[in-house]
Amino acid sequence: MLALARIVLAALLLAVLSPAAMAADETLVKLTIKNHRFSPERLEIPARTKVILLIKNEDAEPEEFECLPLRREKIVFPGAEVRVVLGKVEPGEYPFFGEYHEATAKGVLVVR
Repeated sequence: MLALARIVLAALLLAVLSPAAMAADETLVKLTIKNHRFSPERLEIPARTKVILLIKNEDAEPEEFECLPLRREKIVFPGAEVRVVLGKVEPGEYPFFGEYHEATAKGVLVVR
């Protein structure tokens, strides 16, 4: 009986810790850079959920995604795509910008 309980416990742990189960706890959000602008400029993401931004640069020049309140920055080269892990963010509004084209590359993460 004890051996069966251990097998069941091991199976439950594997199910809970599997990549599929862990992936269900995260959200993938796409952000595009085109004409030195972020699209969409206003991104709504769920609060307290691991969020991964997938940022694609469709411009011919590099751009940098920078969000000071979340302490995240990443250079995105022309034609490239990068992942920025935000982790579990508390509700609020978090502005972000492109350091190379600050006048036009602006946006806000709205966390609800």
